This record gives sequence, C-alpha cells and structure tokens, in this order.
Amino acid sequence: MEKLPNCPKCNSEYTYDDGNLFVCPECGHEWSKDGIGEESDVKVFKDSNGNELNDGDTVTVIKDLKVKGSSLVVKMGTKVKNIRLIDGDHDIDCKIDGIGAMKLKSEFVKKI
Repeated sequence: MEKLPNCPKCNSEYTYDDGNLFVCPECGHEWSKDGIGEESDVKVFKDSNGNELNDGDTVTVIKDLKVKGSSLVVKMGTKVKNIRLIDGDHDIDCKIDGIGAMKLKSEFVKKI
C-alpha cells in the first residue's frame, strides 16, 4: 500500500486520496497532489460580495462608518483607491480624501 503524505497543516498521518486532492479528516485541510511540499497558507481577502481583493484595487464603502476618536464619518459610497491588504482585524490600509490614513474591514467595502 502506498504511503500518503502527512497533513502539512496539522501533521496528521490519517490523510486520504480524493481524486486530485489529499484530504485530512482531522483538520479538514485539502491540498493538491502537485504541491505536496508547498504550504498554501496565503490568506484570501474578500469584499462584502465575496469578490477577491488585491493590493491596488479600488473599492466603495457600503455603509456609513464612524471614525473612532473623532466626529468624522466615512459616508456610504465613498470611493477608496489603491488599497493595501494587511493582516489583522482591519485588513485594508488606505488613504481617504478629506480624512487621511485609515484602516477598514473588508466586510464593509465592495470592489469596483
């Protein structure tokens, strides 16, 4: 019997073959047979509609957002250009005209 590779995420030995993928029943991680040695822990950032976001995209704010520590409000429909994606709770770093540098959550924007 062929020895299947351990799970790259949790190192479980109880993996199984599922067509073009290997699957770990313990943590649910799936990876392709082609990239056995590769780690695919690249985080995918998505907007409120489920579209994938990338650095440099232009997005629109979908609801009024209060700016913490001030009386300013980012109004619904505000266009934000040239976003940068970062790790953390607020995963978009950007500059908004009239307000300045801020961080936004991807769930409150939609890609244009």
